[in-house]
Amino acid sequence: MIYGSMSMMIFILASGYLFTVYLLLALAKRTGTKTVGTSFSSSTQAKQKQEISVRTKVTQAVNSQ
Repeated sequence: MIYGSMSMMIFILASGYLFTVYLLLALAKRTGTKTVGTSFSSSTQAKQKQEISVRTKVTQAVNSQ
């Protein structure tokens, strides 16, 4: 008699588990996008500025010779 309602309990627990995993993945995706996007763009901008300053110095050195 007790095992008759067990199938419904398994279904409820499995649904709750899948819903929790779905929510955690959505949260991780949202958080990861914000964190990586901000740090990536700032490091890219810094790299571009460095590259421009190096090009300027090299151009000046070549032109001065």
